[in-house]
Amino acid sequence: MTSITSPRAQFGLILPSTNTVVEAEFNWMRANGVSWHTGRIYIPNPDLDDDDSFVSFLENLRTEIGRAVRDVVTAKPDYLVMGMSAETFWGGTDGASAFESWMKDLSGLDVTTGAAACKAALGAYGTRRIGVITPYQPVGDAQVKTFFEQLGFEVNAIVGLKCATATSIADTQPEEIRAAFREVDGPGVDLLVQAGTNLPVAALAEDLEKEFGKPVIPINTATVWHAYRTNGIDDRLEGFGSLLSRH
Repeated sequence: MTSITSPRAQFGLILPSTNTVVEAEFNWMRANGVSWHTGRIYIPNPDLDDDDSFVSFLENLRTEIGRAVRDVVTAKPDYLVMGMSAETFWGGTDGASAFESWMKDLSGLDVTTGAAACKAALGAYGTRRIGVITPYQPVGDAQVKTFFEQLGFEVNAIVGLKCATATSIADTQPEEIRAAFREVDGPGVDLLVQAGTNLPVAALAEDLEKEFGKPVIPINTATVWHAYRTNGIDDRLEGFGSLLSRH
């Protein structure tokens, strides 16, 4: 429900306990009159250094997610937002839809997921040929690629940074991120996408768009944009790329 401090919307925000980027970036992009209220999913083991560890991370996340949702809904938010992404892409479009439905059942609220937000953001540009970067291991990259391809997008290239732990994702330096985008860019790419909510890209998007001459969609920016537009918040925000400033 809305409040004196948040007369437009109160958003429940679910993220892994290891994540240190989402809250900072979401608050940078906070529109006047809205607020973010966090429920953290306990992550007992942050290791992501191979495919098996990555899958185990996601299994632990799903086990704990109900507790985070239980806690955050006591604040009576108007809407739920997922500040995590790998799980939202898992299983292709069917898996993404099933996850979204599960979150609605758990919370009793409508929800924005990273996968749904990216789908909507790409639709806003009407483009089909994309390059993608992630912090993931190959098993995670394959899931992201499958999701976009099942939607009809052509994934010309995908680069996973293979971050060793869930916390170390946030330590990725801007030049490493720029280098990854350069690797997936090319004449056959119309738009660049980033998955992985603990990878700090939102503040780089505007400069990256100038460098590449094409849209750049960080997942946290897409998620904030989707949550706002779905809830009738049409503010155009500068400094985070064309998605929030023009769409």
